[in-house]
Amino acid sequence: MKVKTQLGIALIAMMAATTLTAVAQNAGEATYKAKCQMCHGADGSGNTPAGKAMKAMPLTSPAIVKESNEDLIAVTKSGKGKMPAYAAKLSDGQIKEIVAYIRTLEKK
Repeated sequence: MKVKTQLGIALIAMMAATTLTAVAQNAGEATYKAKCQMCHGADGSGNTPAGKAMKAMPLTSPAIVKESNEDLIAVTKSGKGKMPAYAAKLSDGQIKEIVAYIRTLEKK
């Protein structure tokens, strides 16, 4: 009985973690679409009129993929090149969710 209870608790914990990850990704995707997609494109390629004008680097490029989450968060907060800073426009949580969503683009 004790083993069944522990397995049940473990299963519930795994389901909750998966649900929370999905919620964060969905929130990151929504914020990405609202704030980033106009330049970086739906697929992160930067192949948009604004992205081309600003010479946005594809988010799936090896140079960006190798960057740590902390580096991507810092660039999003402070801006880089022609990319504006978003520290005053997005919360830390939103920026982290966007970075998590960007990581999913790498796998597509």
